[in-house]
Amino acid sequence: MALQESPPFWWQKPDWQAFMLSPLSWIYGEISARRMELSPSDFVNVPVICVGNFIAGGAGKTPTVLALVKCANAMGLKPGILSRGFGGGVSVATLVDPGKHDSRDVGDEPLLLANTATTVVSIDRPAGARLLVENGCDLIVMDDGFQNPKLHKDYCLVVVDAKRGIGNGYTHPSGPLRLPVSRQLPFADTVLVIGEGDGADNVIRQVAKSAKPIELSRIIIKDTERLRGKQLFAYAGIADPDKFFSGLSSAGLEVVEQRAFGDHHHYHDDEIEELVDKAKQLDLQLVSTSKDISRLKGLGGLSQMLIEKTDEIEIELIFENPEFLRDVITNATNSMYERSIG
Repeated sequence: MALQESPPFWWQKPDWQAFMLSPLSWIYGEISARRMELSPSDFVNVPVICVGNFIAGGAGKTPTVLALVKCANAMGLKPGILSRGFGGGVSVATLVDPGKHDSRDVGDEPLLLANTATTVVSIDRPAGARLLVENGCDLIVMDDGFQNPKLHKDYCLVVVDAKRGIGNGYTHPSGPLRLPVSRQLPFADTVLVIGEGDGADNVIRQVAKSAKPIELSRIIIKDTERLRGKQLFAYAGIADPDKFFSGLSSAGLEVVEQRAFGDHHHYHDDEIEELVDKAKQLDLQLVSTSKDISRLKGLGGLSQMLIEKTDEIEIELIFENPEFLRDVITNATNSMYERSIG
Protein backbone atom coordinates (compact mmCIF):
# COMPACT_ATOMS: atom_id res chain seq x y z
CA MET A 1 0.00 0.00 0.00
CA ALA A 2 1.22 3.50 -0.74
CA LEU A 3 2.18 5.70 2.19
CA GLN A 4 -0.64 7.85 3.49
CA GLU A 5 1.52 10.95 4.02
CA SER A 6 0.04 14.43 3.97
CA PRO A 7 2.02 17.21 2.22
CA PRO A 8 4.24 19.14 4.69
CA PHE A 9 2.78 22.48 3.56
CA TRP A 10 -0.59 21.47 5.01
CA TRP A 11 0.89 21.97 8.49
CA GLN A 12 2.70 25.26 7.82
CA LYS A 13 1.62 28.85 7.37
CA PRO A 14 -0.26 29.08 4.03
CA ASP A 15 2.18 29.55 1.16
CA TRP A 16 2.14 29.66 -2.62
CA GLN A 17 1.28 25.95 -2.85
CA ALA A 18 -1.89 26.41 -0.81
CA PHE A 19 -2.81 29.57 -2.75
CA MET A 20 -2.32 27.91 -6.15
CA LEU A 21 -4.61 25.02 -5.20
CA SER A 22 -7.26 27.19 -3.56
CA PRO A 23 -9.67 27.22 -6.58
CA LEU A 24 -9.74 23.41 -6.48
CA SER A 25 -10.16 23.57 -2.70
CA TRP A 26 -13.21 25.80 -3.04
CA ILE A 27 -14.83 23.38 -5.50
CA TYR A 28 -13.96 20.34 -3.40
CA GLY A 29 -15.16 22.02 -0.20
CA GLU A 30 -18.44 23.15 -1.75
CA ILE A 31 -19.24 19.69 -3.14
CA SER A 32 -18.34 18.04 0.17
CA ALA A 33 -20.36 20.56 2.18
CA ARG A 34 -23.48 20.10 0.07
CA ARG A 35 -23.17 16.33 0.46
CA MET A 36 -22.75 16.62 4.22
CA GLU A 37 -25.82 18.84 4.44
CA LEU A 38 -28.07 16.20 2.85
CA SER A 39 -30.72 14.70 5.13
CA PRO A 40 -29.84 11.22 6.43
CA SER A 41 -31.50 8.42 4.49
CA ASP A 42 -31.20 5.63 7.07
CA PHE A 43 -31.95 5.22 10.77
CA VAL A 44 -31.42 2.45 13.31
CA ASN A 45 -33.32 1.97 16.55
CA VAL A 46 -30.29 2.31 18.84
CA PRO A 47 -28.28 5.44 19.71
CA VAL A 48 -25.50 6.32 17.27
CA ILE A 49 -22.48 8.30 18.46
CA CYS A 50 -20.08 9.50 15.79
CA VAL A 51 -16.45 10.27 16.67
CA GLY A 52 -15.06 12.31 13.81
CA ASN A 53 -12.69 15.13 12.97
CA PHE A 54 -12.54 18.21 10.78
CA ILE A 55 -9.46 17.10 8.87
CA ALA A 56 -8.20 14.17 6.84
CA GLY A 57 -5.92 12.02 8.95
CA GLY A 58 -5.57 11.24 12.61
CA ALA A 59 -6.58 13.48 15.47
CA GLY A 60 -7.28 10.96 18.25
CA LYS A 61 -10.48 9.28 17.10
CA THR A 62 -9.46 5.71 17.95
CA PRO A 63 -8.53 6.27 21.63
CA THR A 64 -11.74 8.31 21.99
CA VAL A 65 -13.81 5.45 20.56
CA LEU A 66 -12.12 2.99 22.93
CA ALA A 67 -12.79 5.28 25.90
CA LEU A 68 -16.48 5.58 24.94
CA VAL A 69 -16.81 1.81 24.60
CA LYS A 70 -15.19 1.26 28.00
CA CYS A 71 -17.61 3.74 29.57
CA ALA A 72 -20.61 2.14 27.83
CA ASN A 73 -19.57 -1.29 29.13
CA ALA A 74 -19.39 0.13 32.65
CA MET A 75 -22.94 1.46 32.21
CA GLY A 76 -24.19 -2.05 31.40
CA LEU A 77 -24.59 -1.46 27.67
CA LYS A 78 -23.41 -3.61 24.76
CA PRO A 79 -21.69 -1.14 22.44
CA GLY A 80 -20.70 -1.93 18.88
CA ILE A 81 -18.10 -0.13 16.78
CA LEU A 82 -18.70 0.85 13.16
CA SER A 83 -15.61 1.54 11.03
CA ARG A 84 -15.01 2.15 7.36
CA GLY A 85 -12.07 -0.23 7.53
CA PHE A 86 -9.51 1.90 5.73
CA GLY A 87 -6.89 -0.25 4.01
CA GLY A 88 -9.00 -3.42 4.11
CA GLY A 89 -10.21 -5.42 1.16
CA VAL A 90 -13.71 -6.53 2.19
CA SER A 91 -16.46 -5.00 0.08
CA VAL A 92 -19.55 -5.79 2.18
CA ALA A 93 -20.47 -5.18 5.82
CA THR A 94 -18.27 -7.59 7.78
CA LEU A 95 -18.12 -8.61 11.42
CA VAL A 96 -14.45 -8.38 12.38
CA ASP A 97 -12.92 -11.58 13.72
CA PRO A 98 -9.30 -11.08 14.91
CA GLY A 99 -8.80 -14.83 14.77
CA LYS A 100 -9.76 -14.94 11.11
CA HIS A 101 -9.05 -11.52 9.62
CA ASP A 102 -5.86 -9.54 9.21
CA SER A 103 -5.23 -5.89 8.33
CA ARG A 104 -5.34 -6.66 4.59
CA ASP A 105 -8.93 -7.83 5.06
CA VAL A 106 -10.41 -5.23 7.39
CA GLY A 107 -7.74 -2.58 8.07
CA ASP A 108 -5.59 -2.08 11.15
CA GLU A 109 -7.84 0.04 13.38
CA PRO A 110 -10.83 -2.36 13.26
CA LEU A 111 -8.58 -5.23 14.39
CA LEU A 112 -7.48 -3.14 17.35
CA LEU A 113 -11.05 -2.07 18.15
CA ALA A 114 -12.43 -5.63 17.85
CA ASN A 115 -10.43 -6.63 20.92
CA THR A 116 -12.65 -4.29 22.95
CA ALA A 117 -16.13 -4.57 21.42
CA THR A 118 -18.14 -6.07 18.57
CA THR A 119 -16.78 -4.33 15.47
CA VAL A 120 -18.09 -4.11 11.92
CA VAL A 121 -16.34 -2.66 8.89
CA SER A 122 -18.51 -1.30 6.14
CA ILE A 123 -18.18 1.37 3.47
CA ASP A 124 -21.99 1.38 3.55
CA ARG A 125 -22.52 2.84 7.04
CA PRO A 126 -26.25 2.00 7.34
CA ALA A 127 -25.60 -1.64 6.37
CA GLY A 128 -22.83 -1.83 8.96
CA ALA A 129 -25.07 -0.32 11.63
CA ARG A 130 -27.83 -2.84 10.92
CA LEU A 131 -25.33 -5.70 11.23
CA LEU A 132 -24.28 -4.44 14.67
CA VAL A 133 -27.91 -4.28 15.80
CA GLU A 134 -28.47 -7.82 14.48
CA ASN A 135 -25.56 -8.90 16.69
CA GLY A 136 -27.21 -7.53 19.81
CA CYS A 137 -25.53 -4.13 20.14
CA ASP A 138 -27.64 -1.48 21.87
CA LEU A 139 -25.28 1.45 21.20
CA ILE A 140 -23.22 2.20 18.08
CA VAL A 141 -19.98 4.17 18.17
CA MET A 142 -18.82 5.25 14.72
CA ASP A 143 -15.08 5.61 14.17
CA ASP A 144 -15.08 8.46 11.63
CA GLY A 145 -17.93 9.16 9.22
CA PHE A 146 -18.74 12.65 10.54
CA GLN A 147 -19.03 14.05 7.00
CA ASN A 148 -21.01 11.05 5.71
CA PRO A 149 -24.73 11.94 5.69
CA LYS A 150 -26.28 8.52 5.06
CA LEU A 151 -26.72 7.21 8.60
CA HIS A 152 -28.50 9.36 11.18
CA LYS A 153 -26.27 10.26 14.11
CA ASP A 154 -27.67 11.04 17.54
CA TYR A 155 -24.50 12.67 18.81
CA CYS A 156 -21.39 13.92 17.00
CA LEU A 157 -18.17 14.30 18.94
CA VAL A 158 -15.42 15.98 16.90
CA VAL A 159 -11.83 15.53 18.06
CA VAL A 160 -9.03 18.02 17.45
CA ASP A 161 -5.33 17.52 18.11
CA ALA A 162 -4.11 20.39 20.27
CA LYS A 163 -0.71 20.48 18.58
CA ARG A 164 -1.61 20.14 14.89
CA GLY A 165 -5.09 21.66 15.00
CA ILE A 166 -6.46 22.11 11.50
CA GLY A 167 -3.08 22.81 9.91
CA ASN A 168 -3.03 25.77 7.54
CA GLY A 169 -6.82 26.08 7.73
CA TYR A 170 -7.36 25.31 4.05
CA THR A 171 -9.61 22.68 2.51
CA HIS A 172 -8.19 19.71 0.58
CA PRO A 173 -6.06 19.78 -1.60
CA SER A 174 -4.71 23.12 -0.27
CA GLY A 175 -4.83 21.85 3.30
CA PRO A 176 -6.04 19.05 5.56
CA LEU A 177 -9.65 20.21 6.06
CA ARG A 178 -12.29 17.94 4.56
CA LEU A 179 -14.49 21.02 4.09
CA PRO A 180 -14.61 24.48 5.71
CA VAL A 181 -14.97 24.40 9.49
CA SER A 182 -17.91 26.81 9.29
CA ARG A 183 -19.86 24.24 7.24
CA GLN A 184 -18.99 21.37 9.61
CA LEU A 185 -19.62 23.03 12.97
CA PRO A 186 -23.45 22.99 12.78
CA PHE A 187 -23.32 19.19 12.83
CA ALA A 188 -21.00 18.91 15.84
CA ASP A 189 -22.46 18.51 19.33
CA THR A 190 -19.13 18.84 21.17
CA VAL A 191 -15.51 19.42 20.20
CA LEU A 192 -12.91 17.46 22.15
CA VAL A 193 -9.38 18.89 22.21
CA ILE A 194 -6.74 16.21 22.77
CA GLY A 195 -3.27 16.88 24.13
CA GLU A 196 -1.31 20.06 24.73
CA GLY A 197 -0.18 22.84 22.42
CA ASP A 198 -1.46 25.97 20.72
CA GLY A 199 -1.92 24.56 17.21
CA ALA A 200 -5.67 24.29 17.73
CA ASP A 201 -6.18 27.82 19.07
CA ASN A 202 -7.64 29.07 15.78
CA VAL A 203 -10.27 26.35 15.52
CA ILE A 204 -11.04 26.59 19.26
CA ARG A 205 -11.90 30.26 18.76
CA GLN A 206 -14.23 29.32 15.89
CA VAL A 207 -15.89 26.67 18.03
CA ALA A 208 -16.31 29.10 20.94
CA LYS A 209 -17.93 31.70 18.66
CA SER A 210 -20.43 29.06 17.54
CA ALA A 211 -21.33 28.39 21.20
CA LYS A 212 -20.48 24.69 20.85
CA PRO A 213 -19.18 22.98 24.01
CA ILE A 214 -15.44 22.35 24.22
CA GLU A 215 -13.95 19.55 26.32
CA LEU A 216 -10.30 18.86 27.10
CA SER A 217 -8.34 15.62 27.36
CA ARG A 218 -4.80 14.29 27.26
CA ILE A 219 -3.12 11.07 26.23
CA ILE A 220 -0.96 9.14 28.67
CA ILE A 221 1.31 6.19 27.96
CA LYS A 222 0.42 3.21 30.14
CA ASP A 223 2.78 0.93 32.05
CA THR A 224 6.08 2.68 31.31
CA GLU A 225 8.01 1.23 34.25
CA ARG A 226 9.04 -1.88 32.34
CA LEU A 227 10.87 0.31 29.81
CA ARG A 228 12.67 2.67 32.17
CA GLY A 229 16.42 2.40 31.89
CA LYS A 230 16.22 0.88 28.42
CA GLN A 231 17.32 2.57 25.22
CA LEU A 232 14.52 2.51 22.67
CA PHE A 233 14.13 2.35 18.91
CA ALA A 234 10.63 3.66 18.19
CA TYR A 235 8.87 3.15 14.87
CA ALA A 236 5.33 4.03 13.83
CA GLY A 237 3.12 4.11 10.75
CA ILE A 238 0.38 6.45 11.97
CA ALA A 239 -0.93 9.86 10.98
CA ASP A 240 1.45 11.76 13.29
CA PRO A 241 4.44 9.60 14.31
CA ASP A 242 6.15 12.58 15.92
CA LYS A 243 3.37 12.73 18.52
CA PHE A 244 4.13 9.12 19.44
CA PHE A 245 7.87 9.74 19.64
CA SER A 246 7.52 12.91 21.73
CA GLY A 247 5.00 11.15 23.98
CA LEU A 248 7.56 8.49 24.80
CA SER A 249 10.13 11.15 25.69
CA SER A 250 7.59 13.10 27.75
CA ALA A 251 6.90 9.91 29.71
CA GLY A 252 10.57 9.83 30.71
CA LEU A 253 11.65 7.11 28.28
CA GLU A 254 14.90 7.26 26.33
CA VAL A 255 14.29 7.18 22.58
CA VAL A 256 17.67 6.79 20.84
CA GLU A 257 16.43 6.02 17.33
CA GLN A 258 13.11 6.59 15.58
CA ARG A 259 11.62 5.75 12.20
CA ALA A 260 8.41 7.23 10.80
CA PHE A 261 6.24 5.62 8.14
CA GLY A 262 3.04 6.81 6.47
CA ASP A 263 -0.36 6.23 8.06
CA HIS A 264 -1.64 2.63 7.64
CA HIS A 265 1.75 1.62 6.21
CA HIS A 266 2.18 -2.10 5.53
CA TYR A 267 5.72 -3.11 6.42
CA HIS A 268 7.74 -4.81 3.68
CA ASP A 269 10.22 -7.55 4.48
CA ASP A 270 13.23 -5.37 3.74
CA GLU A 271 11.93 -2.68 6.09
CA ILE A 272 11.36 -5.22 8.84
CA GLU A 273 14.86 -6.62 8.41
CA GLU A 274 16.29 -3.11 8.54
CA LEU A 275 14.45 -2.31 11.78
CA VAL A 276 15.44 -5.56 13.47
CA ASP A 277 19.06 -5.45 12.30
CA LYS A 278 19.57 -1.84 13.39
CA ALA A 279 18.01 -2.49 16.81
CA LYS A 280 20.31 -5.48 17.29
CA GLN A 281 23.37 -3.58 16.09
CA LEU A 282 22.77 -0.68 18.49
CA ASP A 283 21.41 -2.88 21.31
CA LEU A 284 18.05 -1.08 21.36
CA GLN A 285 14.57 -2.25 22.31
CA LEU A 286 12.03 -1.85 19.49
CA VAL A 287 8.77 -0.16 20.50
CA SER A 288 5.68 0.74 18.48
CA THR A 289 1.98 1.56 18.73
CA SER A 290 -0.91 -0.83 19.24
CA LYS A 291 -2.17 0.19 15.81
CA ASP A 292 1.09 -0.89 14.18
CA ILE A 293 1.07 -4.20 16.04
CA SER A 294 -2.52 -4.83 14.90
CA ARG A 295 -1.43 -4.22 11.32
CA LEU A 296 1.28 -6.87 11.61
CA LYS A 297 -0.82 -9.58 13.27
CA GLY A 298 -1.85 -12.64 11.30
CA LEU A 299 0.60 -12.02 8.47
CA GLY A 300 3.18 -14.55 9.64
CA GLY A 301 6.80 -14.64 8.49
CA LEU A 302 8.90 -11.58 9.22
CA SER A 303 5.83 -9.65 10.38
CA GLN A 304 5.40 -12.12 13.23
CA MET A 305 9.10 -11.84 14.04
CA LEU A 306 8.79 -8.05 14.27
CA ILE A 307 5.84 -8.41 16.66
CA GLU A 308 7.88 -10.71 18.89
CA LYS A 309 10.79 -8.26 18.99
CA THR A 310 8.63 -5.16 19.57
CA ASP A 311 7.31 -3.88 22.88
CA GLU A 312 3.76 -2.66 22.28
CA ILE A 313 3.02 0.78 23.72
CA GLU A 314 -0.54 1.24 24.95
CA ILE A 315 -2.11 4.63 25.53
CA GLU A 316 -5.12 5.93 27.42
CA LEU A 317 -7.20 9.08 27.12
CA ILE A 318 -7.75 11.06 30.33
CA PHE A 319 -10.61 13.58 30.40
CA GLU A 320 -10.61 16.83 32.35
CA ASN A 321 -14.31 16.25 33.06
CA PRO A 322 -14.58 12.67 34.40
CA GLU A 323 -18.33 12.59 33.67
CA PHE A 324 -17.96 13.67 30.06
CA LEU A 325 -18.24 10.27 28.37
CA ARG A 326 -21.22 9.24 30.47
CA ASP A 327 -22.91 12.52 29.52
CA VAL A 328 -22.24 11.88 25.81
CA ILE A 329 -23.83 8.42 25.99
CA THR A 330 -26.81 9.74 27.99
CA ASN A 331 -27.38 12.63 25.55
CA ALA A 332 -27.19 10.28 22.57
CA THR A 333 -29.69 7.93 24.20
CA ASN A 334 -32.07 10.79 24.94
CA SER A 335 -31.76 12.05 21.36
CA MET A 336 -32.58 8.60 19.98
CA TYR A 337 -35.58 8.35 22.30
CA GLU A 338 -36.88 11.76 21.20
CA ARG A 339 -36.63 10.90 17.51
CA SER A 340 -38.30 7.52 18.09
CA ILE A 341 -41.37 9.13 19.65
CA GLY A 342 -41.33 12.16 17.36
